[in-house]
Amino acid sequence: MFFGKQNSGMRWGANRKAVVFLPLVIAIMIGLTACFAAKGSIIILENPNGTGFTMELKEFSARNKCELSLKKGDELQIEISREEGKIALTISGKDGSEPYTGKDLQSGIFTVAVSERDEYVFAITGDKATGKVAVKNLGSRQSK
Repeated sequence: MFFGKQNSGMRWGANRKAVVFLPLVIAIMIGLTACFAAKGSIIILENPNGTGFTMELKEFSARNKCELSLKKGDELQIEISREEGKIALTISGKDGSEPYTGKDLQSGIFTVAVSERDEYVFAITGDKATGKVAVKNLGSRQSK
């Protein structure tokens, strides 16, 4: 009986520390993950025929990417509709080419031609950006 009272007192003290410590650890973990979470939202819609995509941004402050397989001479039409914030876009081939880099893009339409067949990565970076980026493959310039 003497040992029973001693053990129960020790268990309650250990449990009390766990009850206080566990919620503290969980609160710290939630706080840290909130610091690194992407802000805002991005919705990426790919064209059904695989010739392009649209990225819709709402208060987006992060980096995201899409990939598109292109042939030598393909021409891309890029339409930027920026409502607020900053939008940056980089187009780079997995083999090392970089046909386009733009920072603080304004609303407008422009074209970019690729010089080699490759899988291209379209990296978009937003800083509180709201708007839309549409990319459409117009096909080869050489066949026109």
